[in-house]
Order: sequence, then structure tokens, then C-alpha cells
Amino acid sequence: MTGGDKRRYRFVQFHASYQYEDFMLGFRPKDEGGFAYKEGPFLKLVLDADTDPDNTYVLVIDELSRADVGRVFGEALTYVERTKRELPFTIANGNEIKVPSNFVILATMNPFDRGVDEVDAAFERRFAKVTMDPDKDLLDEILTDNGMDDALKNRVLGWFSRINGLANRNAAAAVGHAYFSTASDEASLKDIWDYQLRYVVQRAFRRDQNTRADLETAWNHIFVLPEPQTPESSETPPPEPGATT
Repeated sequence: MTGGDKRRYRFVQFHASYQYEDFMLGFRPKDEGGFAYKEGPFLKLVLDADTDPDNTYVLVIDELSRADVGRVFGEALTYVERTKRELPFTIANGNEIKVPSNFVILATMNPFDRGVDEVDAAFERRFAKVTMDPDKDLLDEILTDNGMDDALKNRVLGWFSRINGLANRNAAAAVGHAYFSTASDEASLKDIWDYQLRYVVQRAFRRDQNTRADLETAWNHIFVLPEPQTPESSETPPPEPGATT
């Protein structure tokens, strides 16, 4: 959206202690002692975007739900809405600003994060939402690009479809394709299981031991090669009539 122009985008990660002073403006400690006035990433981008209306400016917020968004956005909470763009408002230092139409906010939010239900509803409705569900086709592309053997890849795809099929009645069972971003062979798959996926399965089915055991068994079968089929031509022919066996 910005053509790779680093002047026109910022990345921010929200967390429990992230505040208005970090996001908009405030005083920050100086190395040599004392405090200095500092503009936050939101204010910087808004001011730059306002002076450059022909270009798009983008603020990417990771983990939106992990901070108190009402406190972080402050006065800007109302004016990020499309219908309120270009309307002037006053921020904490007394200056008047506006959120220009060429300023875009992209935010990520995991539905299993504890703070999701606490996101201000009035703020949340100001965003269009795109669900990024586990995708078998994307996983196929990832594993192919990683150079995984086709037979092994197909067994992984089968297990992926199996566990995500259970997510219809148990949302915690959903396993995203991003888990497999580094998977290329049996060794890397075993690492993914040992350090990540086994805990996802245990948590999702801690009250359903049978399903958990079935999924763990199915995962282990990924690494078991099928029995080789003996071609008919290689079978031992029947003995000739009158021959001694």
C-alpha cells in the first residue's frame, strides 16, 4: 500500500502497559536525564499524511486487543471513523489535528486472546473485519514452496483437515497453516509437534482423552510409510503339475 516507502508506514504492538503517551504524544525519559516531548507513531503518521494527500500512509497495529484501546486512542477514537475523517479535533497538548482520508489503520486480533471480549464495541465497529481461518490450500502452497515430498505433504494435509474439521464443535481445535511455515521434512515436522502442536491438541481436548489420543495417533501415522504393494508380476508362480515343492 505504501510501495515500500518506509516514511509512510509504522508497525506498533499493543500490550497491557501501552498508553496514549506512547501512541499519540507525551514526555519520555532522556538518556542524559530529564524528559523530552515526543510524538507517537499515530500522531507522526497523521501529520505526515495530512501534508501528502496524494499518497497512502499505513499504521499496522499488532495485538489490538491487548491494550485499552479507548485510553490509547484518546480523542482520536471517534475520528478514525470514515464519516469523521477530515474533521478537526483537539489533542492533549492543545493542538488541533485531523485524521486524513489517506491514513489507513490495519490491525490484527486473535479471537482466543483473553482481552478480545473487552475491546470497546464502539471502536471495534469502526473496522471492517476479515477472518483468516486455517486454509488447506495455503498450507499446500507453503509445503510445496518448502520442498516437501509430495507423499509426506499429502499426509500432513490429511491430518490438518482432520483436526480443523473438529473445530466446528470445538473452536480451540483450529490449527492455522502458519504453524507449518518452516516445515520441509520429517525432522522439522517432529519439532513443530514437540514444541507447539502437541500442546494445542492437549489444551483443546483436555476433557476428551479419546479424541486427543486419536489425533496423536493420526499424527504419528504421518511418519509411517504404507506397506509396499507387491506387483502381480513379482508373485511366485504356481508350481508346474507334477513338480516337487
